[in-house]
Amino acid sequence: MAIRTACAAWEGNLQQGRGTMSLAQGGLEAPYSFAARFEDGSGSNPEEMIGAAHAGCFSMALAHELGQAGHAPVRVATSAKVHLEKSADGFVIPKIELETDADVPGVDEETFQRIAQAAKQGCPVSKLLSAAEITLNARLLRAQQA
Repeated sequence: MAIRTACAAWEGNLQQGRGTMSLAQGGLEAPYSFAARFEDGSGSNPEEMIGAAHAGCFSMALAHELGQAGHAPVRVATSAKVHLEKSADGFVIPKIELETDADVPGVDEETFQRIAQAAKQGCPVSKLLSAAEITLNARLLRAQQA
């Protein structure tokens, strides 16, 4: 199977330092900092990268599950809200909220919701992040009776 690589470098101390996260295949390089992670500073942070990975993986899993069920999607768009909270043991990610909009001709709402939940369970990133509560709000944009 494939092995994927991402890299990060950090310079300086935690609060005044800065870093860069990048994907080995190119295409993405993002600066990150304490302010971007724990305040409202500019740049990215590890939680956004986790969210992007989860949203991308879920979108592909949903497209696959829909296709396998005979309902080829026109478009699946997903966002992930990754919650970072301070606990007694340090910082934790207790919850991830997935929100997806899917344009899927010929599928009814009940079938779509069942398939979306199955995609959430089968998504490899969802499995990896299962220590967090993962919620899903799946919206069918074009429901046509089969």
